[in-house]
Amino acid sequence: MSGTKTALVLGATGGIGGETAAALLRHGWHVVAMLRRDAGAAALADATRVTGDASNAADVRRAAEGAQVIVHAVNPPGYRDWDKLVLPMIDNSIAAAKAVGARVVLPGTIYNYGSDAFPLLAEDSPQHPVTRKGQIRVELERGLEAASRAGAPALIVRFGDFFGPAPGNNWFSQALVTPGKRPGAITYPGRSGIGHAWAYLPDAGETIARLLDRQDELEPFARFHFGGVWDADGTAMVRAIADAIGRPDTKVKALPWLLLGAAGLVKQTPRELYKMRYLWRTPIRLDNRRLVAFLGEEPHTPLADAVRTTLSALRVS
Repeated sequence: MSGTKTALVLGATGGIGGETAAALLRHGWHVVAMLRRDAGAAALADATRVTGDASNAADVRRAAEGAQVIVHAVNPPGYRDWDKLVLPMIDNSIAAAKAVGARVVLPGTIYNYGSDAFPLLAEDSPQHPVTRKGQIRVELERGLEAASRAGAPALIVRFGDFFGPAPGNNWFSQALVTPGKRPGAITYPGRSGIGHAWAYLPDAGETIARLLDRQDELEPFARFHFGGVWDADGTAMVRAIADAIGRPDTKVKALPWLLLGAAGLVKQTPRELYKMRYLWRTPIRLDNRRLVAFLGEEPHTPLADAVRTTLSALRVS
C-alpha cells in the first residue's frame, strides 16, 4: 500500500460520511472507517473498519495513524446533546490531525448564519447564528481555523439540506416522505414560494473527494460552498417526488410546525427541529462560484434521477 493516500472517516455509516467514504474509495484512497460497532456497514466492504467512538480521544488518535485526511462527518444522533458532544468530538479530531499531520475535513451546515447573511451565502458571509446549535457550529469552525494556523490544515465544504439513498437526520426522509411507505401526501416544511437549497449526498461526497485529490493546492484553512439543487419556489422537490412515484397529482401538505413545537416541550428531537423552522421561512442559497472556479464544475445529478434513486433506496414507491 506504499504511496496510497489514507483517509480516516468518522461517521462512515451516516449519509455524508458514507458517501464521502465511497467517493474516496472510487478515487483510489485507502479508507479507514471508524465505527461504534462493526455492523450495518456493507457499503464499506472495501474499507478498513475499526471499532471506536469519536468522543474518545484515544480511539480517534489510534484510528488516525498513517492518515493524511480525517473526515469529521459525525454528529450526535437525533439532534440530541449537541452542547455536550459536538465540540469535544471536533477537539479529538483536531488533536489526532496534529499528531499525524492530517487535514481535517468538515461537511458544513447553514446553521452558522442569521438573516444578515441571507439570501446568498458566500464563504466570507458574516456568521451571526440565531440558535445555540448555530453558535456551536461557529465555535467548531473557529476551532478548525485556529488549528490550521497551528499545523493542522482544514477543509470545510458547506451544503444545504441533504437527501440521498441513505436515510438519516435529514428533512427528506424525516418529513417529506417516510421510508418504507407509499406516501398519501408529501409533507413540505417550507412556505409557498420560498426557495430552498438541497444537496444530493452522492454529489456531495464526490465533491469532497475531488477537492482532496488536489489538497496540495488548498489553503491551510480552505472553505467552499456547494450549490447543489436550488428549488427556486419550493415546488421542484415535491414535484420530482410525485413524478417518481407515478402520481403527479399527489397532495402536498404543510408540516404542522405548531404540533412539532408542542411535542418539543417534552422531547428533545422535535424541540431541536422546531428551532430550525427559520431556515424554511426565507430563501437561502449557497454561492458555489469559488468551488466551480477551483474544480471546473460542481458534480451534479439531475434532480429527477437523484430523487428516483433516493426513493428506491428508501423503499418509497
